[in-house]
Amino acid sequence: MSTLAATAEEPRTTPARPAYRVTGRRVLSSEWAKLWSLRSTWITLGLGLLFLVAFGLISASRYKSGINSGHTDRDFADATAVSLSLFGTNFAQLALGVLGVLVTAGEYSTGMIRSTLAAVPRRLPVLWSKAAVFGLVALVVGTLGAFVAFGFGSGIVSGTPAAMSLTHAGVVRSLLGAGLYLGLVGVIGTALGALLRSVAGGISVLVAALMLVPGLISLLPSSWQDDISPYLPSNAGEAMFALTTTSPRRPVSSVSTATRRASSPANAARRARPSACAPAGGRPTSTQRAEPGARSRRQCGGLPACSSTTAIEFRA
Repeated sequence: MSTLAATAEEPRTTPARPAYRVTGRRVLSSEWAKLWSLRSTWITLGLGLLFLVAFGLISASRYKSGINSGHTDRDFADATAVSLSLFGTNFAQLALGVLGVLVTAGEYSTGMIRSTLAAVPRRLPVLWSKAAVFGLVALVVGTLGAFVAFGFGSGIVSGTPAAMSLTHAGVVRSLLGAGLYLGLVGVIGTALGALLRSVAGGISVLVAALMLVPGLISLLPSSWQDDISPYLPSNAGEAMFALTTTSPRRPVSSVSTATRRASSPANAARRARPSACAPAGGRPTSTQRAEPGARSRRQCGGLPACSSTTAIEFRA
């Protein structure tokens, strides 16, 4: 009896639960594990890499055969080793963009998003982690595929007018730009999947934005095409990996031109120096005030006619 009473009086000890905290590093590691645990990730990344390399080699081989036969296609008239090797970018972007949609919209379709949000109640860290993880993977795959395609493609077109190497100006920048563009396409696909929460809807919008809309823009008036085309994802991507050895000269606005001229030391010294057409007192004559644009060289002491701005400065 005493033994039972002593046993009943002993306090019950509950095992302490380990303290788990939701941190950014842990969310990233969970998204990394979920990405590589899917079979579709390996298949789609392999297809994207295959498209990028295979179509680049096919394009380079076709150019080489045209050069050897003496019948070069008009589309390859200004082709380079970079443009030929990156011909498969348009096909690789579809594979990586579709996988980006699957990364986010796939969880909504299967209901896995409930477990994800139960573990991480805040949605923004989940979305940022998904975009960062897959964007980095797509960037690495795209850059690797671009360099591999150029390595084989430059060997095929060696000895032709399109032959180039990595030491040529702008080649490395173009290859890195292609990888960056493919990484951004993956992030766009991730964003579409999170917004639409539908695999079919996200893929449809992605294909329309990358493939259909640029063709429909050609039906618009030319004035509209010039305003809309530079902002399309495909056209902006082509500008990222286009081979340019010299930076194009852009038109400068009149405001920036006037600011630059006004701030130059030479112009500042010229404005501070007295003008040859102004009298010693600093005030212009009545003829100069009446006709600022009709002064001749004789009135200015043999110098070119002074502007009305100079007369106003000396009047002050």
